[in-house]
Amino acid sequence: MTFLGTIDWIVVGFYFLVIAGISLYSMKKKKDSASEYFLANRNVGWFIIGASILASNIGSEHIVGLAGTAAKSGLVMGHYELHSWIILVLGWVFVPFYMRSAVYTMPEFLERRYNAKTRWLLSIIQMLSYIIAKVSVTVYAGAIVITSFLGIDFWTGALILIIITGIYTVLGGLRAVMYTETLQAVVLLLGAIVLTITGLHAVGGWQGLVAATPKSHLNMFLPLNDPNFPWLGILFASPIVGIWYWCTDQHIVQRCLAARDETQARRGTIFAAYLKLFPVFIFMIPGIIAYVLAKSGKIYLPVTDQAFPTLVKALLPVGFRGLIAGGLLAALMSSLAAVYNACSTLFTMDIYIKIKPNAEQKELVRVGRIATAVVVILGVAWIPIMQGISGTLYQYLQSVQSYLAPPIAAVFLLGVFSKRINGKGAWAAMTGGFIIGCLRIVLELLRHDLSGILYTFATINFLYFCILLFVVSIIILVTVSLYTEKPTFEQLNGLTFATTVAEDKAKSRASWNTRDLILSLIVVVIIISAFLYFSPFGVAH
Repeated sequence: MTFLGTIDWIVVGFYFLVIAGISLYSMKKKKDSASEYFLANRNVGWFIIGASILASNIGSEHIVGLAGTAAKSGLVMGHYELHSWIILVLGWVFVPFYMRSAVYTMPEFLERRYNAKTRWLLSIIQMLSYIIAKVSVTVYAGAIVITSFLGIDFWTGALILIIITGIYTVLGGLRAVMYTETLQAVVLLLGAIVLTITGLHAVGGWQGLVAATPKSHLNMFLPLNDPNFPWLGILFASPIVGIWYWCTDQHIVQRCLAARDETQARRGTIFAAYLKLFPVFIFMIPGIIAYVLAKSGKIYLPVTDQAFPTLVKALLPVGFRGLIAGGLLAALMSSLAAVYNACSTLFTMDIYIKIKPNAEQKELVRVGRIATAVVVILGVAWIPIMQGISGTLYQYLQSVQSYLAPPIAAVFLLGVFSKRINGKGAWAAMTGGFIIGCLRIVLELLRHDLSGILYTFATINFLYFCILLFVVSIIILVTVSLYTEKPTFEQLNGLTFATTVAEDKAKSRASWNTRDLILSLIVVVIIISAFLYFSPFGVAH
């Protein structure tokens, strides 16, 4: 049975009406061109970009998974949620190259920098990652949300949300997605802040929470012998995944590609960096609160991934529950919408247009819509397999990303910093890294039937595996590049730091000012302060 009252349903209903209104408004824009449908005609400002980046990132799987992971293991996974500094890397390091290249997709950028083979491969890898690490995870988290909040069968509720989200994404294109995501980001943050404040009050404030929580739960740097999250592993592995996710993944970077200029794109990332500071405090802290309340017998927490909805049931009055339900539904919809649009863009602009280069603009839009439906079906079909990889939702998400991210991060990083890296090296590194990563996923699913070296390979800590795979990818990338021909200047012009002409450097320098720099440095200071506070030497201990 649902625990939402009449007022809650009115709040949820009003929320959906507003979403419908925004969607209808954005749908008035013509969607006959690929530029309008996939990149909102490259005319989006910084506020929409920043809010959309956060909403694309923080889905219901993050809220449910973050709170569940915090209730089970504490704040250690907060490393992944303090990646604001990596969003700044996107804005300050990668955005100038992306904007100059005027590409639609990240695989297209790789083709400009390397060759067509790397474009094909990255397109396949990214679409695969959406199926096994985005669509499936988002829908699975939606099961928990819908079952707990609305009291209806998961598959029925999930189907309704998938269809609703699909309608405004398919008909409205990126503009509809980004406009609705802006509202969803506000609703999401507001609902989580209300729950966090209420939860802190229930445990006697911040000091009461610290006093009632084991020190290990408030420590982001666990001992090296910790079987799950050793500090050395998470300190180096999380940025590798972060570079891949924030700086090279289509569904995030596409928001920057839609900017009207480099200034708006960079300021959008700075705004997103500030927004990204919130998750640790308004999604993970409720998980700690749920842990404390469950330990004292004030709430019943049968499964850690139920921490967030259980807390809502226990603490919030009628009306506010509707706000939280709306926020979680917003998260589910925004994540699905981002993946829908990214998948349609990738398949259409990187695969279909290669097969049929003379396709008309309307045909490209139609193909993108069909591709969306196929990816969603495959993602839903992956859910039963997904449950065999990790005990908590958020850890599953990070472990799978750790197996796919390293070679892509290596190819993009070295690609803009080194002019000697070539297409053959990139192809070899991505192919080798992808095979190794997929092998790890398969063997981890079969680990109970393995022994010897295969069992060791399948069970090595996922953080250390990520670091090793990153190092192996770099070795392959550099070695193959050095033993094959150098790229020509024409291939590299404007796509690496060393081959950017003076005119482009001056234009990029003119796109930011001292205020942008100071705001970025403040983010870095806040992150360092958080790390120090939640360390073995911090105030929390």
